[in-house]
Amino acid sequence: QGQLVESGGGLVQTGESLRLSCTASGRTFNAYTMGWFRQAPGKEREFVSRITWNGGRTYYSDSVKGRFTISRDNAKNTVYLQMNSLKAEDTARYYCAAGRSLSTDLETTTDVGSWGQGTQVTVSS
Repeated sequence: QGQLVESGGGLVQTGESLRLSCTASGRTFNAYTMGWFRQAPGKEREFVSRITWNGGRTYYSDSVKGRFTISRDNAKNTVYLQMNSLKAEDTARYYCAAGRSLSTDLETTTDVGSWGQGTQVTVSS
């Protein structure tokens, strides 16, 4: 079935950077659109960013556009999320996700076929 494992979260101050990683094991997701979602306490899980299978196209939510960069290294079965200029409102648990099928665009939580366990990002002001 495969597993997605996130790492790289932590506690940082406003304006600092973090890089999240998501590594797949047990199966390959190289042919799938991959992405990141996040969930803050008391809020619904929301889309952050996605990247097509070959890295050719990337998409971002308006709230992170210009500050976050998604990338992938299929040779390492890993997807990254570089987060710069972090704000307090970026505080959330970040989840790696793989599309439900090869043709899934991964825009909402209903598009997700596999989730990671999440990694906490806390931005202190």
